[in-house]
Amino acid sequence: MTTLRAFTCDDLFRFNNINLDPLTETYGIPFYLQYLAHWPEYFIVAEAPGGELMGYSAAVLMLCMFTVMGKAEGSVAREEWHGHVTALSVAPEFRRLGLAAKLMELLEEISEKKGGFFVDLFVRVSNQVAVNMYKQLGYSVYRTVLEYYSASSGEPDEDAYDMRKALSRDAEKKSVIPLPHPVRPEDIE
Repeated sequence: MTTLRAFTCDDLFRFNNINLDPLTETYGIPFYLQYLAHWPEYFIVAEAPGGELMGYSAAVLMLCMFTVMGKAEGSVAREEWHGHVTALSVAPEFRRLGLAAKLMELLEEISEKKGGFFVDLFVRVSNQVAVNMYKQLGYSVYRTVLEYYSASSGEPDEDAYDMRKALSRDAEKKSVIPLPHPVRPEDIE
């Protein structure tokens, strides 16, 4: 049985198998520690019965080859207070078990409790598996961000979709009305 629990500093030494996926954005240890210090409720781990990490995400981090990481940010006055999924990754051997959906559900519940208007995330335009999964979870493309992801080895930078899902506080769903034009990374607040 998979166990969901709070992420700890020790988990930083146990999730390389998840971060080695080519579509997973990786960060330095100080970045993860900042999330753990500022938004611990959004850092949840899914742990397999044998103790393996399954995945993680910044917003919710799952141990057992799956984690999620996130945070709350934005302006309440401008109806932009929201949960943000910084990272969501599931180890290959634990995919197609519904772990990503469960982590996203937890992140959405936390964002609801914090009074968020929506949850957002960025995903590579080329990652159609992830784009389709997020659409199945109720997310829609809010805007395209040109050259959001830096490329390596001389490849061109890659565009991202900013995908959003309105929460109950945004009854009119104003936060998910798509922008008619793409934006650049420096245009993002």
